[in-house]
Amino acid sequence: MATPLPLCYLNGEYLPLAQARVSPLDRAFLFADAVYEVMPVYGRRPFRFVAHCERLAASLRELGMDDPHTREQWHEIIATLIDRNATDDTYVYWQVTRGAEFGRNHAPLPVLQRTVFAFCSPLTLPDPASLERGVSAVTAVDNRWGRCDIKATALLANILLRDQATRAGASEAILLRDGELTEGSASAVHVVLDGQLVTPALSAQVLPSLTRGAVEKMARRAGVTVRSSKVTEAELHSASEIMLSAATREVVAVTRLNGVPVGNGQPGPVWRALHTQLQLYKEELAGRPW
Repeated sequence: MATPLPLCYLNGEYLPLAQARVSPLDRAFLFADAVYEVMPVYGRRPFRFVAHCERLAASLRELGMDDPHTREQWHEIIATLIDRNATDDTYVYWQVTRGAEFGRNHAPLPVLQRTVFAFCSPLTLPDPASLERGVSAVTAVDNRWGRCDIKATALLANILLRDQATRAGASEAILLRDGELTEGSASAVHVVLDGQLVTPALSAQVLPSLTRGAVEKMARRAGVTVRSSKVTEAELHSASEIMLSAATREVVAVTRLNGVPVGNGQPGPVWRALHTQLQLYKEELAGRPW
């Protein structure tokens, strides 16, 4: 894990991250009553900034909260944070909580001043050798709550699932609910079936991953057919390629699943096409305003 960069944003102030303080009565601390975003930044150009703002607002609406900032205000906050930390390739984490009240109250939901927090960390992507090896994964029962489409900070189930994978010597847990693929503990999952890139359809059980959307766009650029549909456990195990995508890992090939090689046990041609297209897209970002 990379050490976070020194300056953060908290409720209107830019200050040293080590000095940031919030109330122990904040509802994020007591109830995980908060939503968040993680956005990669390449050469000081955020990746899909508008889409991240839209997803944050959608998550807030589902929790009955208004967005405390306009898109222009978020732009200023994040741009200032990136500039003051003087870094090029990073990721920005930002979070909105319902706020703090004097006490612990389940309902009715109080009207409080929101807590807004953001910080940066260096973006450390897999090195070329690791990409060529691919990663291992295990399957696990998806026992998370029923609204995984909300990017909430309530991630205990995800943490336990990732720990299950780690203890099995794997990089990720690929989740199955009622015999069908949903996603990873902290990633979207793509499979190649009959030469097509297939990702589970969006639902309440699947986060609308923005990296997933970028991967699908890059696949179309590479001439790969893309579709969203259910993927059964049997199809997952018979896939010629399996890939994970996430903001802080881009897209990586799964070369072993439950100890068994995926395909020929090496990153396949669809992954190679996607990886190439994503690198080209990142280069395009350098000349664009955001």
